[in-house]
Amino acid sequence: MMKNDSNDVRVRPAAVAGMFYPGDPAVLRQQVSRMLAAADDQGEPPKALIAPHAGYVYSGQAAAEVYARLGKRRSAIRRVVLLGPAHRVAFRGIAGTTADYFETPLGRVPVDREAMDAAWKIDGVFPADEAHAAEHSLEVQLPFLQLALDEFTVAPFVVGDAPAELTARLLEALWGGDETLIVISSDLSHYLDYDAARERDEQTARNIESLHGERIGPHDACGFAPIRGLLAVARRKGLAVERVALVNSGDTAGDKQRVVGYGAYVLH
Repeated sequence: MMKNDSNDVRVRPAAVAGMFYPGDPAVLRQQVSRMLAAADDQGEPPKALIAPHAGYVYSGQAAAEVYARLGKRRSAIRRVVLLGPAHRVAFRGIAGTTADYFETPLGRVPVDREAMDAAWKIDGVFPADEAHAAEHSLEVQLPFLQLALDEFTVAPFVVGDAPAELTARLLEALWGGDETLIVISSDLSHYLDYDAARERDEQTARNIESLHGERIGPHDACGFAPIRGLLAVARRKGLAVERVALVNSGDTAGDKQRVVGYGAYVLH
């Protein structure tokens, strides 16, 4: 649900604070800072990354492993193009936003209106705030970005039923230079037993690393559509994929009967 402040600024408020991550700003800052500090921050800073989006107790450390890599670029990155799958609203195409800010307990992140205006020129990309209202896949990435980067804007998109080439076209249009970071939000397999999930997720990881997006389907990753688009662009631009983390909820904070897989990758 969008809210308007006294200056008629449109704000997309946090929808899953207190559920997927702490709603208290001090607690949230401490938790994310602790996860980032525990991560390995060595390695080439990425142009793009893939990070999981479950509750922080489940996938937060895996996500922190890729965000920690941004340290050397924290002041250079001024815009984040953020894509994630639709969990709440079914639609065709890619949904942008009319919001001026996305809000978390750590504050407001300005939406990059210039990027949005460019996106509207692509057939299949359109404003749909209802697709963003309750969606967690983008929101859970923001506190990591708020602590890993200095000042930045965000260009948030929820990807519905969309072909890889549409996502690729959007990413190409907003690719930019060193000032732009691409973030794809996705978990991996859902609700398999522990051993089956490890096998499925290992195969998905290999397909991501070899840029074979066409081999990744909805049972492999909920964000398969934006992953396919990113890998298509990566192939054209000669990017390499590095696996940073591959775990599941059975490794972190859940039982091993029905697990969700979490992969984290950087592209450079």
